[in-house]
Amino acid sequence: MAIDLLNIARTGVLASQSQLGVTSSNIANVNTEGYHRQVAQQATTDSQMLGGNYYGTGTYVSDVKRIYNDYAARELRIGQTAKSEAQTTYDKLSELDKLYSQIGKVVPDSLNGLFASMDAVANTPSDLGIRGTALTSADQLAKSLNQMQSHLDGQIKQTNSQITAITNRISDISKEIGNINLELMKSGDKDAQLLDKQDLLIQELSQYAQVNVIPLDTGAKSIMLGGSVMLVSGEVSMKMSTTTGDPFPSEPRLTTTVGTQSLNVDPSSLGGKLASLYNFVENTLVPANQELGQLALGVADTFNQAQRDGFDLTGQVGSNIFTDINDASMSSGRVGEYSTNTGTANLRVNIESVSALTGSHYELNFTAPGTYELKDDKTGQIQALTLNVAEGRLEGGDGFHIYIDSGAFANGDRFEIRPNAGAAAGINKVMTDTKSIAAASAKITPDATNSGNTQVKMLSVTNRGATNFPVTGQEITFAINTTAGTYEAFDAAGTSLGVSPYTAPTITAFGFSFEVKSTAGATDRFTFDLSFAEGDNTNAVAMGKLAETKLMNGNKSTLNDVFEQTKLSVGGKAKSAAISLGSADAVYQQAYDRVQSESGVNLDEEAANLLRFQQSYQASARIMTTAQQIFDTLFNAVR
Repeated sequence: MAIDLLNIARTGVLASQSQLGVTSSNIANVNTEGYHRQVAQQATTDSQMLGGNYYGTGTYVSDVKRIYNDYAARELRIGQTAKSEAQTTYDKLSELDKLYSQIGKVVPDSLNGLFASMDAVANTPSDLGIRGTALTSADQLAKSLNQMQSHLDGQIKQTNSQITAITNRISDISKEIGNINLELMKSGDKDAQLLDKQDLLIQELSQYAQVNVIPLDTGAKSIMLGGSVMLVSGEVSMKMSTTTGDPFPSEPRLTTTVGTQSLNVDPSSLGGKLASLYNFVENTLVPANQELGQLALGVADTFNQAQRDGFDLTGQVGSNIFTDINDASMSSGRVGEYSTNTGTANLRVNIESVSALTGSHYELNFTAPGTYELKDDKTGQIQALTLNVAEGRLEGGDGFHIYIDSGAFANGDRFEIRPNAGAAAGINKVMTDTKSIAAASAKITPDATNSGNTQVKMLSVTNRGATNFPVTGQEITFAINTTAGTYEAFDAAGTSLGVSPYTAPTITAFGFSFEVKSTAGATDRFTFDLSFAEGDNTNAVAMGKLAETKLMNGNKSTLNDVFEQTKLSVGGKAKSAAISLGSADAVYQQAYDRVQSESGVNLDEEAANLLRFQQSYQASARIMTTAQQIFDTLFNAVR
């Protein structure tokens, strides 16, 4: 048996041709996203013995290997998830920061404008034109709060749309990976193009959530999101979608579905864009909404209360400038009921003290037979509420009471309480008559020995010509016994004008009415001087000074501070997000470079290979020529 030069040359030509084909494919796909470099691995054919020695018989391509490093791919997915989450957080916070810095500046400007207008009223309290300007400023402030709330609502809608688009894309990817897995099971993990497509889809998926890949022996891959949600199991794919929010419909829940079975998913555990968007809504937009509502409540309550402390140009007790803080238009969305509740309780939240509001939202939990707990979602602090059966309300909240309008609680019932919700959207200027601004002041002086358990406020003046109507020099003092429900009036000389019963909370006497609020039984004294003059500016001066008065957050912040604190918080978060993005991008780039160094196409390297395999091809072809010449020589020798 002679050495078969022709066959050896043929195998060399075929192997070189295969090498050239693989190299050419690498070069052609240098810009193909997700393409992994391929290498044709050669091996020698079985040798043969001739004359006591073994001689080679040629070569063949044993495998076309796809260059893939599982560890590097995993690091790239982790880096991609972190970068996408950081990028999304930065984009959303930057957008919100611009909103507060550019459009949002109208709110504090309008508030300052209203205070300046009240100063102008104080300077000329009887000028109707100046009073009209003050009402215009009040209207502008209400509209600026409405507008800001509208922009925040727009942010929520936009974010929800992004979440929906991402969940739809995740479902599409899940289905595609399932189909690819099925094809790989048929082909036996040999189709590099399918593997590249599979890996590209998984890499895209890692933008939206943290991805854990479980390789199967068949070449298929099962996919888990966030380490807890199985998205793809072999060829079986799950669908991800959003459903109506619980307890608030505008804040959708995330679910996964396979067949008829659905599972609620905790977005914060997923990572990636999904976690970022949900966290942005929950930790930034919802608090910003609450704080804007807190400001709206503060504005409305502050000026409405100030009005009730004075007299307008007609000598009547001042009426509201803004919508009442517990009006239905100002209280929409304060209570959210979870769908899992089995009770029938219908709740309503009434603001009792704006200064005690914190800007937080709460979770109310009921445990039978009578435990009511309120958890602050911002601080985690839990406070027990007391049921006031007579009033039909739960007491002990931060500046609010929860009224049980109807029905009853069942064990385990939960409610989301947002005391400030709806206020910024519902606030409006309700005063239309410029004469109604209460520039003059009513003087009500509590006795120094009072218990502090009783407060009074003016309701109305019905007859300034009534007998004993209190004016300067003819003041009336009321000794109010809230335990017995009686009062005794005294004139300026201290002479008793008689003891009378009253029906809480209103006392009407001597041509005027006032409200009595008591936290405990006591006998407290208040002296009334209801003198009135058109030029009196005392109350207007007091309203102007409210700009610098710390009325909010437990009397620690001014009205302007509430908005500025939110603005600073958003700005701080945006700067922090920029730093996080820089770090995440550096980690991702490092992982990407590593993958490219191993799996990417290097044109210089491939060009060198192209030249090498071309020379190999030519050399093998030369062997064929040589073999042919030898054959011809032998053939001619025997002619």
